[in-house]
Amino acid sequence: MNKKEIKMKFGNEFLGELIANKASTAVGVEENTLEPYDMLFGALGSCYYSTFLDVAKKKRINFDHAEIHIEGVKRDTPPTTLEWVKVKLDVKNSSNNLGLEKAAALAAKYCSVYVTISKVADISWEINFI
Repeated sequence: MNKKEIKMKFGNEFLGELIANKASTAVGVEENTLEPYDMLFGALGSCYYSTFLDVAKKKRINFDHAEIHIEGVKRDTPPTTLEWVKVKLDVKNSSNNLGLEKAAALAAKYCSVYVTISKVADISWEINFI
């Protein structure tokens, strides 16, 4: 088992701090803070990319860099879970486009955050080579 833990500190408003072992960030709805869905999308993007990268490295596929863009819409009625989410991965100078398409598909299958979100929302991914 791989235990994960964070701590959050708040005053009597929705403005606080998320503290993890390696870093911390401001949380809230004010300027220069992360809102809850910003953090969820950040967790999705980092989990998806980490899984994608693991597969690409095992397949010995090289590329210069990648960029992830995630967008989604929340439902209007409570509980306001996500209705849909789209993960867009742009990869520059891939040595093997087909191999990275397979890596992207495997990332969707094995990223635990992607799978968790898929339980409440329509989630999809796309990969583009630039």
